[in-house]
Amino acid sequence: QVQLVESGGGLVQAGDSLRLSCAGSGRTFSSYAMGWFRQAPGKEREFVAVITWSVGGSTRYADSVQGRFSISRDNAKKMLYLQMNSLKPEDTAVYYCAAGNNMRVGPSQYTYWGQGTQVTVSS
Repeated sequence: QVQLVESGGGLVQAGDSLRLSCAGSGRTFSSYAMGWFRQAPGKEREFVAVITWSVGGSTRYADSVQGRFSISRDNAKKMLYLQMNSLKPEDTAVYYCAAGNNMRVGPSQYTYWGQGTQVTVSS
């Protein structure tokens, strides 16, 4: 069992940066691939980024955030991070962290989810 709690969302202007955090609990946190997803009003939940279970391991990004966002994790602290730079209004969404068994991009591949944190980017 893994419990996840996101934090760090807020209201920023286009071009600003924001760092999201996801605090995990449970003895098996470090054994899961960890991902970030987002959901804008009226849209489906979409993949943002994922990192393998090992610190410094493989990462994968959605084309829309490649080069602007960076995912990282600290297994000792049971923390997941998403550094978001050069934010755009289209990045506005509720951001969720999730734990899964592989680096898939489909939300259904992930077992555990946080409650989400709102990110709003004004133009």
